[in-house]
Amino acid sequence: MKTSMLDVIGRSQRGRVCDFKRGETTVRTPYVVPVLDGPSDEPIYIQKGETRKLFLMGTEVDLDQKLRTTLSSRTETEPVTKGGVCIVRLPFTGEEDIPEDAEAVVVSNGYELRKDPRKAVDAIIALRERIGHNRVLFVSGLAEPATMALYSYMGVDMFDDALVRAAGINSLKLIPEGEVAADRDVSGENRRELAAERDKIITFTMAQRLRELVDQRSFSSPSSVALLRVFDRVGYEYQEEQCSTVGCRFSCNTTQALKRPDLVRYRTRLMENYEKPPHKRVLVLLPCSAKKPYHTSKTHKAFASAIHTAQHDTLVQEIIVTSPLGIVPRELDAMYPANSYDIPVTGEWKCEEKQMIREMLSKVIAQGYDKIICHLGEDYELVEGLADMECTVVGDTASPASLRNLDETLRRVTKDMEPVDYYVDRREAMRSVLRYQFGKDVADLLMDENSYAIGKFPYWKLMREDPADRKVKTQLGMLTPERGMVSLTAEGAQILADANRYVVEMTDFDMKGSLFAVGVIKADPAIRIGDEAVIMCNGELRGVGVAMMSGKEMTDLKRGVAVKTRHKSK
Repeated sequence: MKTSMLDVIGRSQRGRVCDFKRGETTVRTPYVVPVLDGPSDEPIYIQKGETRKLFLMGTEVDLDQKLRTTLSSRTETEPVTKGGVCIVRLPFTGEEDIPEDAEAVVVSNGYELRKDPRKAVDAIIALRERIGHNRVLFVSGLAEPATMALYSYMGVDMFDDALVRAAGINSLKLIPEGEVAADRDVSGENRRELAAERDKIITFTMAQRLRELVDQRSFSSPSSVALLRVFDRVGYEYQEEQCSTVGCRFSCNTTQALKRPDLVRYRTRLMENYEKPPHKRVLVLLPCSAKKPYHTSKTHKAFASAIHTAQHDTLVQEIIVTSPLGIVPRELDAMYPANSYDIPVTGEWKCEEKQMIREMLSKVIAQGYDKIICHLGEDYELVEGLADMECTVVGDTASPASLRNLDETLRRVTKDMEPVDYYVDRREAMRSVLRYQFGKDVADLLMDENSYAIGKFPYWKLMREDPADRKVKTQLGMLTPERGMVSLTAEGAQILADANRYVVEMTDFDMKGSLFAVGVIKADPAIRIGDEAVIMCNGELRGVGVAMMSGKEMTDLKRGVAVKTRHKSK
């Protein structure tokens, strides 16, 4: 068997671009395997005949077993492995024995998943979770231009062109937008469409925006719409595991985009971890802005000029009301995904958006405020009836009259309230950031009675005083808008290590730069791409940095950077 290597060179949630090498031959996934009538020089191809034969970079193996069971038969068959290539037939339970030396797993009867969204989702999740990250997954008979992006997003690495060839011979043209009847053999055109779509998938994956392409393609047919809906509903945990906690600008142009795993995770984390700072007595509801982060926009700078006019501003909690996130506390507006999303602005709100916003805001309001001020203008309908609130908009939200009204209202309602020191306000805001990023337990460890924050938002430093000598101060981390996360120092990382959270165990060697996957023994499965990762060896802190893989990937893969190291122990 030839020695193989798998390099993941681009990720977009579960979708990925890989260089798969066996011997001296390398192919890039997603890869389209041609189905041919005879021998070929292609690195991977399927040869038709009495039985289909797969030629995969030096290995020849029969695709069809003597007993050609079907998915609907519910008859399970044992996988067949030859030369590192493992052939499986559906149904796949997830309990099948996949040999350790299998480098590629091939589903020979994948065509049966077409038009059956629930079975497709269940089968692909079961396959990928069973085989891990260090093998390529090839599903035969499944790919067409309209669905290949979605199946790639779900975790399939390789496809063949059998379906588009058969459709073309039967005068059915397959394009990314759907199926169109033709009056001739269009199999060649179909293959070119599939190749072009494969190139688009690579482009969007490398840009970390594959979900946007998937959203566009999902409208090609009712079954495609159903497939994405089912995948988002039953496959959230599977998707979220590979979903980065930082990211680039992205668009939410469809209702289904509300179900993106990064957005669902944001809303879940916020509702589970957010607690109103105890000193906040006035809640101000603000609209979002096209420019992100919000605090950099002209509109929100204008809001700030009205809110931060005196010491009463420490009593004010700003909440931005928006879709697809629901609500965003001001202290989180520099964090992903609040700092990165785009959405069509029409003034019309869908039922799903209204329900989401009202549910999230109701939970925050229930934590108790003396006064609620609504500065949403025409979008007041989103929050109407949730609580008694005073509206301050006159015309446009950023008009001089509206800003003056907001300022005067805040001064009036806080007149008899004792302002809180900025030191306390900043400390509690940093605690809110830490709770969102790390969870309540870790946040409380980092922000104990001796910890505080300094600096101007969004550049906050997390500091700690030595209780035995208050003059001795140690920096534990820093929040920056460039990353949108709190980056820990070695001292901050030690606190996480003591709690055994976000820890990556490495083999004992002299780490010169970043930590590669080959040097990882085990990793906290809760680690997501973009998270802080604490590197340990034999109980000692070796470094801290940013996770470039999920925790499971770090232990599965043998190549690639696992943690981009920021600080190393001397």
